Amino acid sequence: MMIDTHCHLDAAEFDADRDAVHAAAVAAGVERIVIPAVAVDGFWGTKSTAERYSGCVAAYGIHPLYVMRAGETDLSALRQWLAREKAVAVGEIGLDHFVTDVDPVRQEHYFVEQLKIAREFDMPVLLHVRRAVDPVLKQLRRIGVRGGIAHAFNGSRQQADEFIKLGFALGFGGTMTFDGSTRIRELAKTLPLESIVLETDAPDIPAAWLNGGRNSPAELLRIADALAELRGLSRNAVVAATAANARRILPGI
Repeated sequence: MMIDTHCHLDAAEFDADRDAVHAAAVAAGVERIVIPAVAVDGFWGTKSTAERYSGCVAAYGIHPLYVMRAGETDLSALRQWLAREKAVAVGEIGLDHFVTDVDPVRQEHYFVEQLKIAREFDMPVLLHVRRAVDPVLKQLRRIGVRGGIAHAFNGSRQQADEFIKLGFALGFGGTMTFDGSTRIRELAKTLPLESIVLETDAPDIPAAWLNGGRNSPAELLRIADALAELRGLSRNAVVAATAANARRILPGI
């Protein structure tokens, strides 16, 4: 059975047909879906979605693209949620240097403070690292946490190895399915299999066959097939290995 380690099933894009989306994922063999929150005012939605649908689990954090609407009390709120609610990780947290209208200093502040909270609760983290792999690694070396997942990994082999040394797995999903994503496909092919987990990031990062349409967790099966083809392995071998990796990195699932 497969584990989607990053899926925003609580997103508004699924409001009209969330039941059907979840049912299709289960039918495709998705056993667990990790739903990361992106802002404190969405925590209730993340919690209710995870509780409503079988196999779903929640993570709580403040996404780097949402820090402009966050306040210091949100960090206190995150701490309170983690103290009383079931969660498998702190996330989605990190840095995004691709988007230019979000203050990088403010991003770093909230990232650092959330790493400290993760360390306090001894929880893994789900990392957003777009165009910011080295700054994220810098803070991870400074503020040690118990590992986690570098979601939608898009860095170099050297950077991948640094994450692995720090106890992280690397998330691969729709981007890996494009023939033009040569660097990411090479990483998916050659990295140690025990360092890879599967994800969709639904409704975002659609696979090649979706032609830019809405992504969904049911696509994880074909994403697993893409990884199996790249590595010359069977689907069952890839599914078993990546699920075991997810359970090791996120023991709460």
